[in-house]
Amino acid sequence: METKIAVIVPARVASTRFPQKLLHEVRGRPVILWTADRIRSEAPDYPLWFAVDNERLLHLLTEAGYQAMMTDVAHGCGTDRIAEANRTIGAEYVINVQADEPLVTGGQIRQLADLIQGEVEMATLGTPLKHEKDYLNPNHVKCLCDARGRALIFSRAPIPFFRDSQGLFDPARAAQLPLLIHLGLYAYRRDFLAAFAAMPPGRLEQVEKLEMLRVLEQGYRIAVGITHDALIEIDTREQAAEFEAVVKERFPL
Repeated sequence: METKIAVIVPARVASTRFPQKLLHEVRGRPVILWTADRIRSEAPDYPLWFAVDNERLLHLLTEAGYQAMMTDVAHGCGTDRIAEANRTIGAEYVINVQADEPLVTGGQIRQLADLIQGEVEMATLGTPLKHEKDYLNPNHVKCLCDARGRALIFSRAPIPFFRDSQGLFDPARAAQLPLLIHLGLYAYRRDFLAAFAAMPPGRLEQVEKLEMLRVLEQGYRIAVGITHDALIEIDTREQAAEFEAVVKERFPL
């Protein structure tokens, strides 16, 4: 089995902040199936797979007509899970959409596909950070890039420090950088995925709990694209309610 570009969605049933969030139902349909349906409708040209750690997720997806495979429950992050799955799928380039992102767009997926075919090992997306509340929020991962659009750093901390404003958030300067909120969308080259799976967790990664820092610490290149498309990552019940409100607005009963 081999393909040039595939979308692989890592999915695990456990979740600390929102237990079993992928099985949480919105209008009677689990979150993971909302994400699956969205990817299939937005990016039908790419083969779609789910790499799961639980038989319940496997059966739910396959019964709905999706391709899914079991992966090791011991994986510490989604990239490790995808690396295992791609040893079977064999895609030259892999796009990683998180299972809790039911508003991903086809434009974002195609943007990642374009970025990863450049001179980088990994690609991801960010959206401009415009508000101080997001700058201070550790759940919004901040990203700064070099002049070529490659990642310099990711952090949960409020970076950079705006010295001229005594550390207060400066939206005009942030727009010039640009300062981005990182989104949980990725793309990888096949050989890099295999290398990543063999890397020990990075020192910064273990502090911030951000696997992208493992990549930078090992000297690999990450291209960062800018997107303005709205995205909801369902990490809490409040975000699930926010998504349900979007569904009600778009698909009124």
